[in-house]
Amino acid sequence: MKNDPAAAAAQRVFELRTYTTEEGKLDALNARFRNHTIKLFEKHGMANIGYWVPQDEPRSKNTLVYIVSHASRDAAKKSWDAFRADPDWVKARDESEKGGKIVAKVESVFLSPTDYSKIK
Repeated sequence: MKNDPAAAAAQRVFELRTYTTEEGKLDALNARFRNHTIKLFEKHGMANIGYWVPQDEPRSKNTLVYIVSHASRDAAKKSWDAFRADPDWVKARDESEKGGKIVAKVESVFLSPTDYSKIK
């Protein structure tokens, strides 16, 4: 069943990522995502699901939470490897960090949808 959409959906994984920025760098991180990163994610096979900033302090000042999806865990690894090696990403990262490092911590959790999830 080469192009079986149900089989493909069954393997799809979601990745929940939480970035904690260096002090005062959340705006720079949001600009980098808005202007560069999300397009490069798509280029490398990652689907942008959503991006959020917490409402309550102190995390509202230094945290970006987002979800991307991948066809599989193997696809995720390949996408991240290609993304990190992309000269456009390296250039965008280096330009955005001329004034200092932006991200202090990254957390990643891979998720599988439940049978009752609206998104699969």
